Amino acid sequence: MSTTEQRVAIVTGAARGIGAATAVRLAAEGRAVAVLDLDEAACGETVQAITAAGGKAIAVGCDVADSAQVESAVARVAEELGAPTVLVNNAGVLRDNLLFKMSDADWDTVMNVHLRGAFLMSRACQTHMVEAEFGRIVSLSSSSALGNRGQANYAAAKAGMQGFTKTLAKELGKFGITANSVAPGFIVTDMTAATAERVGMGFEDFQIAAASQIPVRRVGRPEDVANAIAFFTADAAGFVSGQVMYVAGGPLN
Repeated sequence: MSTTEQRVAIVTGAARGIGAATAVRLAAEGRAVAVLDLDEAACGETVQAITAAGGKAIAVGCDVADSAQVESAVARVAEELGAPTVLVNNAGVLRDNLLFKMSDADWDTVMNVHLRGAFLMSRACQTHMVEAEFGRIVSLSSSSALGNRGQANYAAAKAGMQGFTKTLAKELGKFGITANSVAPGFIVTDMTAATAERVGMGFEDFQIAAASQIPVRRVGRPEDVANAIAFFTADAAGFVSGQVMYVAGGPLN
């Protein structure tokens, strides 16, 4: 068994969409994967897809914005799978609205899940990574980090993920830990379907309109993002850190 095959990965928000695709891809790369989401039962399909292909995975329920739950979840992963040395901070939510309509709760919920969640998960996992003298942290940003109407909370959180990533790269590099960020453009997920509904468009029409503005003339799939994450988490990517990769089908402007 190679070193890569012995790695243990945690993917947050992995019950569906980008997180699920990433968990399946990392398992295919030889990792044992903790499929983490708010509802443990919802992780069953992802775990089943991994185990059916011969991989090893467990489902873990956790609110990433709750420090006690995060500590408990990471401890459970370490006990059942081994010390986690790969972390993908993917968990996210939308609470879209124009600024004058956005509530305190809309703002706080998005900040807590994205930024606080990434902070708590990274802090809990870095102890294991430092001890192993190896670590890979990938945090999901978004093309919305550049600004997007109706997403002041989400855009701010996703821009924050980039600053968070670059700081971790500087702090943790001497321990053999890299930190990078992947910023998806239009990816077909439940979240983009919710955005289509918010702006009053059918999802198929929404995808067609989006594809017409993307240089490669198609919308993205969760697997497109998972491919980028797999690169950043590889043993061979040890000299790549503090980077933000836009997975958006071409330049955004």
